[in-house]
Amino acid sequence: MTESDEQQLVTFLADMREGEALALAKKMIDGGHDPLRVLERCRDAMDIVGARYEAKEYFLPELMLAGEMLSEVSALAKPLIVTGGNGAKLSKGMVVIGTVHGDLHDIGKNIVSFMLDISGFTVIDLGVDVRPATFIEAINHNNPEIVGLSGFLTLAFDSMKETIDAFSEAGIRDRFKIMIGGGQMDERIREFTGADAFGKDAIEAVSLCNSWAGA
Repeated sequence: MTESDEQQLVTFLADMREGEALALAKKMIDGGHDPLRVLERCRDAMDIVGARYEAKEYFLPELMLAGEMLSEVSALAKPLIVTGGNGAKLSKGMVVIGTVHGDLHDIGKNIVSFMLDISGFTVIDLGVDVRPATFIEAINHNNPEIVGLSGFLTLAFDSMKETIDAFSEAGIRDRFKIMIGGGQMDERIREFTGADAFGKDAIEAVSLCNSWAGA
C-alpha cells in the first residue's frame, strides 16, 4: 500500500465515510500494511474529527460514529499486532487511565489504552467524565505504577489539576507517576496540573510508560 492509501484512509474516517473507511482499512491490513501505521492514521483522522467538533462542524453523533469506526479498525489490527510478539509475557506494570470530569472525549484515550495494552501493560480504563473520587478508588484497589489523565477540552486542564490535588489530599500522590494527554498539552500545562509528564500522542505515552517501567 502507498502513502496515498494512508491519506485516503484519513479522509474517509474524518469525513464519516464509514463503509469506504473500513473497506480500505481491511484491504491495507490484509495486504500486509503495518497495522500500527494504520492505527496511527486513525489517530490523525480523529484529530481532525476533534477539531471539527470543537468548531461545531461535528456533534455528538459524529463523535460516536468516529469511536465506532476506530473500534472496528482496532479489531482488525490488534490480532496481527499481538501475534507479532513472541508469546505471553508478564505485565510491565499497571496503568489506571480515564478522561477527567467534565470531558466526554475518549478517542485519544482509547488509542492510548489500546497501545499500552499491546505494549505489555495491564490497563484499567475508567472511561470518561471521571471524578477524582473514582480515580482514587481505582488507585487504592489496583495499586498502579502509572495514572493517565486524559482531556481534550481546555476545561480539562482545571479538572486535571483538581484531580491531582485530590491525590495529594488523599496522601497517595507519591505512590505513582502521572501523565496527562489530549488537546494542546505543553510544559506549561504540565506544571499547572502538577503531573509528572505529558504525552503529545499515543506513541509518546507508551514511551513514557516504558521509561517509568524500566522497559
